[in-house]
Amino acid sequence: MHDYTNPERDRIALLTFAVQKDCAEPGSPVGYLGSGRKLARIGELAQGFRAAGAPIVHLVRLYRPDGSNVDACRRRAIEEGLRVLMPGSCGVELVPEINPAPETRLDSAALLSGNLQELAAQEWALYRPRWGAFYRTSLEDHLKSLGVSTIALCGSNFSTAIRATVYEASARDFRVVVVPDAIAGAGEEDMAELGRIGVYLMKTDCCVSWLTSPPRPLAA
Repeated sequence: MHDYTNPERDRIALLTFAVQKDCAEPGSPVGYLGSGRKLARIGELAQGFRAAGAPIVHLVRLYRPDGSNVDACRRRAIEEGLRVLMPGSCGVELVPEINPAPETRLDSAALLSGNLQELAAQEWALYRPRWGAFYRTSLEDHLKSLGVSTIALCGSNFSTAIRATVYEASARDFRVVVVPDAIAGAGEEDMAELGRIGVYLMKTDCCVSWLTSPPRPLAA
């Protein structure tokens, strides 16, 4: 009998959400990634995917100064002068813990146009205009072109981006892995909710071990 939710490690990609410098600052108005330990877990996860040769897509936020592309709940603050996640600023760059190419800056113009920016082998950045990563982006087509059936999610924040993306992914028949210790704001009740809809929960160490361990031989 088929299990349509089991993660497939040979067809998995990692999605990171707003793991950007402005989101790593204490008191950030756009979501705080938490302690250095949280960022370390995200970094370990990214390194595990790189070691396995699995694709990674970094979903980034960019806020135009006039607020025209900003979520409704934050638009007024940007219009009134809040300067965060501004295109071209240092604050939009990926944090050092996950940045595969520190010498390369994000190309805000290309990203805002909807283009993927290749950062390294099997690793890209993609602009996300709203909470969900599939909303008005090329993410689904990109993942399918890579043969991806399973996505693992980490970053900031569970209550907005990651929750929305889980449901979007489920509606598109992707198998979903959520890594609670590599996600800002992932509470026990939230994780129980995900378990009820077929999402797999794996801590960072477990996920990396599962991803990088040698395949088991078939039983005789």
